[in-house]
Parts: sequence; C-alpha cells; structure tokens
Amino acid sequence: MAHADVNSAASHRAKHAVALHRLAHARAGDKGDRLNLALFAYEPKHYETLVEAVTEERVLALFAHRGASRVRRYLMPGLAGMNLVIDDVLQGGVNGALNLDGHGKTLSYLLLGMSVTTEDDSL
Repeated sequence: MAHADVNSAASHRAKHAVALHRLAHARAGDKGDRLNLALFAYEPKHYETLVEAVTEERVLALFAHRGASRVRRYLMPGLAGMNLVIDDVLQGGVNGALNLDGHGKTLSYLLLGMSVTTEDDSL
C-alpha cells in the first residue's frame, strides 16, 4: 500500500509558475521582417513542459504589441528544442525599422520572460 501512496503523491505534485529562462535558453535570428527564435531546454526532462507551454498561440499573444501576424512552431524532440518563426514582428526589419534592434536579437529575452508552469520542485 505504501508503494501506491508514493505513486499517487508523485502524480499529484503541485504545479508552480516559473519564468521560461529557468528551463531553457534561446537564440534569435532574422530574415527581413521575420524573426526566428530557437528555444532549447537546459535538461531534456523539461522538453515536454516547453511543448505544452510555448504554443503558437501564446507566442503570438506575447509578440502582438510588435505587430506579429503569425507564429509557426517546429518541434525538435531529438534536441529538446523548438524553432519559432514569427512573421511581421521586426517592424520592417533591419533596413526599415526605426527601433534600436532591427535584427530582433533582444526579443529572445521577451520569450524567456514568459511564465510557464512546472511540477519540478528544484526550480
């Protein structure tokens, strides 16, 4: 009976919110007015949390204030990562944007500030 109690407790661990940067790191690149964000879990055990939390819909909402029109997500399970392609987010791109970051390099930090829920007590 004790064994069943341990399994029951493990399956009912409390979820808590953490910033995405606690679970993953990111790299940004650009092509015209399109931003590419590569996101990789620090530890493969957190990959499923990334897949559940970092959805196309959530990323589009996060970047809506910058005019993002579409997000496509490409999963890379063998690398415990994903590639996010965000259209119309660079406000014209490097040659057309009037902001200080036409390449969008700092936008990976916006993504990494996203709140995700996890059961991992070590975070």
